[in-house]
Amino acid sequence: MAEEKKRAVAIVLAAGQGKRMQSDVAKQFLPLGGKPLICYSLDVFEKSDLIDEIILVTSADAIDYCRSEIVYKYGYLKVSAVIEGGKERYHSVLEGLHAANHYTMHSAEVQEMDLDTEELGKPDYALIHDGARPFVTEEIIERNLEALKTEKACVTGMPSKDTVKISGEDGYDADTPNRSTVWSIQTPQSFDCSVIYDAYRALSRTEREVLAAGIQITDDAMVVEHFGKVPVKLVEGSYENIKITTPEDLDIAEILR
Repeated sequence: MAEEKKRAVAIVLAAGQGKRMQSDVAKQFLPLGGKPLICYSLDVFEKSDLIDEIILVTSADAIDYCRSEIVYKYGYLKVSAVIEGGKERYHSVLEGLHAANHYTMHSAEVQEMDLDTEELGKPDYALIHDGARPFVTEEIIERNLEALKTEKACVTGMPSKDTVKISGEDGYDADTPNRSTVWSIQTPQSFDCSVIYDAYRALSRTEREVLAAGIQITDDAMVVEHFGKVPVKLVEGSYENIKITTPEDLDIAEILR
């Protein structure tokens, strides 16, 4: 008997302002090879047979641009919703998870994008990806979803090439972890939908206490580890799966594309 295919949604985050890019244009919309940078990751998710749906999370003032100049212009038929994100990254992720579980799209938008609403069911897996990370590959997606067959949470990353130092409050070297155990974390970060959704809702309910305790939420795995008490599996990504953060990164991306 054939194994039932699990539904997977890619939640692509494009709400950041990218202040370190020193540009009036958000980094995910900067041109790379003649098209907006975010299109490179959307291309991969759109073409992948492993991804059933894409939810694009952006800032309020970029929603119309994303719909007309990204989704419609480039024909991303898997994009079921373009929604407003939140103040912080984790707020945007929660909005994407809400959309994945409850679908707030207007029927006119569904018809315009030629989507079959009967096929839009709740996903089993969620892959959360930074829109400013253009070089995700089909192989990375496949490794993430393969890991989710036995795990509830996994994150893409690569072993660190550099020795890492832990800084003390005085600015001196406080510790040097074994480099063989240190990974640089990338996206997508992939989860069983119920696990990541429940963890983010728990964060939302206790956000004030979390911030008061000085806990900084910098990635999705932290939310699952803290609120879901679920172990997170490391999955091999690629050293080319870089995040565009500074002008120098964009120069590197021009070489890699």
